Amino acid sequence: MLLELSEEHKEHLAFLPQVDSSVVAEFGRIAVEFLRRGANPKIYEGAARKLNVSSDTVQHGVEGLTYLLTESSKLMISELDFQDSVFVLGFSEELNKLLLQLYLDNRKEIRMILSELAPSLPSYHNLEWRLDVQLASRSLRQQIKPAVTIKLHLNQNGDHNTKILQTDPATLLHLVQQLEQALEEMKTNHCRRVVRNIK
Repeated sequence: MLLELSEEHKEHLAFLPQVDSSVVAEFGRIAVEFLRRGANPKIYEGAARKLNVSSDTVQHGVEGLTYLLTESSKLMISELDFQDSVFVLGFSEELNKLLLQLYLDNRKEIRMILSELAPSLPSYHNLEWRLDVQLASRSLRQQIKPAVTIKLHLNQNGDHNTKILQTDPATLLHLVQQLEQALEEMKTNHCRRVVRNIK
């Protein structure tokens, strides 16, 4: 699978051939640091002074490299696919090899950082349900009032918690239809592509 880069990202990466390979390697280190701790304008300003360019140019170069490394790591693209993805940028063979080495050296760490940044959501553990029907009351002798009670057991970070929900069958039927519609939509090519990029 090839990585598709927008024109904006290509512009950001166009700065890399203008600098020495040691600077590109340093940009790679800064890119991984950027993922760990966030942006640090002082680093951009210091590098910009050394290279005699604006700090925005350095920042865009690092952000472009960060995007290239994170997207490649997310998709776990092979060495060959990475080389083909970078080849369209028109860089020298030496720079392409350097970028490949940066990717191979840092992809496991980048995936670990990205997994730590992912939100921790509750997951399904168990479900219990009960159907209650009120057939009459003191004031109304002939009424039928159904209610579905659901006890939902969830896991989050090793903790178990329980949610109790109560609804009428019409609302529950509507909820089931919406969930089935969402599951059908997950089978479309667009959703599969999105899910593949999230992982």
